[in-house]
Amino acid sequence: MSKLADIRREYVHSSLSKHDLKSNPFKQFNEWLEHAKQAELRDATAMTLATAGKNGMPDARIVLLKDLDDTGLSWYTNYASQKGHELAENSQACLLFYWRDFDRQVKIQGKVEKLSAKAADEYFHSRPLDSQFSAAASQQSQPIASRKALQDKIDQLKKANPDAVDKPADWGGYRLIPDEFEFWQGRESRLHDRFTYTIDSSGNWIIERLQP
Repeated sequence: MSKLADIRREYVHSSLSKHDLKSNPFKQFNEWLEHAKQAELRDATAMTLATAGKNGMPDARIVLLKDLDDTGLSWYTNYASQKGHELAENSQACLLFYWRDFDRQVKIQGKVEKLSAKAADEYFHSRPLDSQFSAAASQQSQPIASRKALQDKIDQLKKANPDAVDKPADWGGYRLIPDEFEFWQGRESRLHDRFTYTIDSSGNWIIERLQP
């Protein structure tokens, strides 16, 4: 069995120069995301959401990107979840996308805000019905005695009305409004290409190359 320290590979898929980059990081991100989607990469919209509450302890989990526009990146969850509590205490967060097949990462930092109740309701009821029941039955991040106990809660909701379920009041969406992007392209010999976009006081995006 190989040692963990011996596990490595070369990153040889592509390169990235400042000349390749679009002046707007949202357009650059969308281009990379479209590449991942068109290549039919599994979970191309999966992103790590990193948060920290008032105690400063970092926390992270995978969530799915559900909307992208020129204001930010959005996802949906339970506001009473662990991440919901942390975002209520500290609205600063970080998203990380990793597309292994292209040797690419994108890190996005910024402030998080809640989406409107209307947007949450529309998205909730666009989901598969079984997913709606699961979200309505689950008090996300809270302990439960068994899998059966959770299934019993779903069965009770379906017994009351098998064709529809109300969106829980504490279920909704978030949007991260970026103030920094970092695009990472893996390169051979660990001389990776890294570029950051940061926004200045005039609202202009400044691009800088970082050392790997």
